Amino acid sequence: MRYFFALLLLSWNFYGFGQQRKIIDVHFHTRSAGDYGPLPPPNPVTGKRPDAATNEAILNTNYGLLRQNHVVKAICSGTLKRNADFIVRDPERFISSLEFPDHQNNPLPDTFTFRKLIVDKKILVFGELGLQYEGRTLDESEYEPYLAICERYGIPVAVHTGIGPPETPYRGSPKFSIDAGRPSHLEPVLKKYPKLKLQMMHAGYPYLEETKAILTVYPQVYADISVINWVLPKAEFHVYLKALLTAGFGKRLMYGSDQMIWEDAIPLSIKNIESATFLSGRQKEDLFYNNAARFFCIK
Repeated sequence: MRYFFALLLLSWNFYGFGQQRKIIDVHFHTRSAGDYGPLPPPNPVTGKRPDAATNEAILNTNYGLLRQNHVVKAICSGTLKRNADFIVRDPERFISSLEFPDHQNNPLPDTFTFRKLIVDKKILVFGELGLQYEGRTLDESEYEPYLAICERYGIPVAVHTGIGPPETPYRGSPKFSIDAGRPSHLEPVLKKYPKLKLQMMHAGYPYLEETKAILTVYPQVYADISVINWVLPKAEFHVYLKALLTAGFGKRLMYGSDQMIWEDAIPLSIKNIESATFLSGRQKEDLFYNNAARFFCIK
């Protein structure tokens, strides 16, 4: 009888129940109090408002969430100053990435400063580049010197693709353009910089065919499944994820939460992947850890 229960426990863990697998979150934001106004909006799925109301509380809450959910590495998308707050807390867990545009409306650093930030390892990733919210695309000439530097130093570039929340143009982003989020806008960049490592955020949802086309032709592109793994209805997310897996991209999809301020987003995003019955244990390991470790050269 004791042997039977031991086997049951092993199978319970093997098939993902009570799972404690290691996770890399490739799309995590280091947000500050006030970034979303004096009264932050509720989680659009659960309706729960965030409890944390100060910078320290936001840091403590997010740090606790990562530890509780076995997220061993997180790519910090934010200002360098705010990223530093998180990195000081746990230098081994957090990796600094320069967000643009950011919530403090900081300009891009000049190219000399940008290169020095890379050489000094102050940033190891460039993005999230939320250019779509300004109605712009990555193939504009202004970004060419930065992309050239990233290609030279092997710095991954993470760019927002797909769409945005409901009423985005009416809620602080009047220049937002649906068209600017199409994955096809990435092709001129990929042609010009063939060694550039590019992270297609949100997996280009809902542009499935364009996403598959980019991933097929340009093997240096990986896609994260952030936000769509908890904002979309679970059935819709599963359909999109399965289509990308069926097309053969299981080794180039990465877990991301797009965590901002809501305490329930990370657990929900993980649960919606774990509940996908079409995923094998190995595929989940790839999604949660292996693919990101390879893309970001994490040992």
